[in-house]
Amino acid sequence: MSFAYTVIADFDSPQVAGDWVAWLKDGHLQAVLDGGARSVDLVRLEPTAEHPLRFEARYLFADLPTFQRYEQTAAPRLRADGLARFPPSRGVRLTRVLGEVLERLPG
Repeated sequence: MSFAYTVIADFDSPQVAGDWVAWLKDGHLQAVLDGGARSVDLVRLEPTAEHPLRFEARYLFADLPTFQRYEQTAAPRLRADGLARFPPSRGVRLTRVLGEVLERLPG
């Protein structure tokens, strides 16, 4: 069964959020795919009072071992680059969520 790796990003500034989305589209998403993910969805989540600028990048890997290889090889470099560009001091808060995909229907 597939394995999901989700990064949830909250921002204080629309400008920083736009820069982050552009950075993802300009190569980061592809780099994660090249590192072993088989698909990615980038979603701007509906704003709430608590989270007015929230995005989700959900990567699907074939299985947990494939994700673990990604974490050991590509992830350290990619995360370091992201942290250098978008540190917490710029009003960026990242949450990572991991989970086994129990069912996925085509459609």
